Amino acid sequence: MSGLVDALVIVAVIALVFVRQFRARRIDTDKRWWVLPAILAVVGLREPGMVDAHHHTTSIVLLAAELLTGLAIGAGWAWTTRIWVEPDGAVWSRSTKASGAVWILGIALRAGLFALGAVLGVHQDSSALLLALAATLLIRSGILVWRAQSLHPAAQPRTAYGHPMSRAAWKERV
Repeated sequence: MSGLVDALVIVAVIALVFVRQFRARRIDTDKRWWVLPAILAVVGLREPGMVDAHHHTTSIVLLAAELLTGLAIGAGWAWTTRIWVEPDGAVWSRSTKASGAVWILGIALRAGLFALGAVLGVHQDSSALLLALAATLLIRSGILVWRAQSLHPAAQPRTAYGHPMSRAAWKERV
């Protein structure tokens, strides 16, 4: 893909994910939460210009820093997301203001890494950003699913037929 198409894909994915996270969304732990990050990683790894041939070591160090930043941002984003359980047992999530701050910090760190690479003369391709975005989404989704699975709604008393009891039975004293 061309650089312009990569940039448009990155902007579209970031906009979609960012907007969707500030609305309450049900977490379905049975879904394939890893599919979008896997697709982004495949698209990123498919491109040949991820490592600059003239600055091999520096390029790899910048790529590693980009991936570590992506993992840290994904973890920070997941841990600042509010999750709760509805009475029917459904787990919901919604990003908070702290999550937005984590996103802004992540964008600033990535811009700083790009600027550092430009100062050092390293050619940087958008495939590294796609790979880091995949890492961010993968770690965030994984932590949210793990957090959702650890939540259990309060046990409700049930009758012998499985229907919930409306109230506790009153004991008569004789």
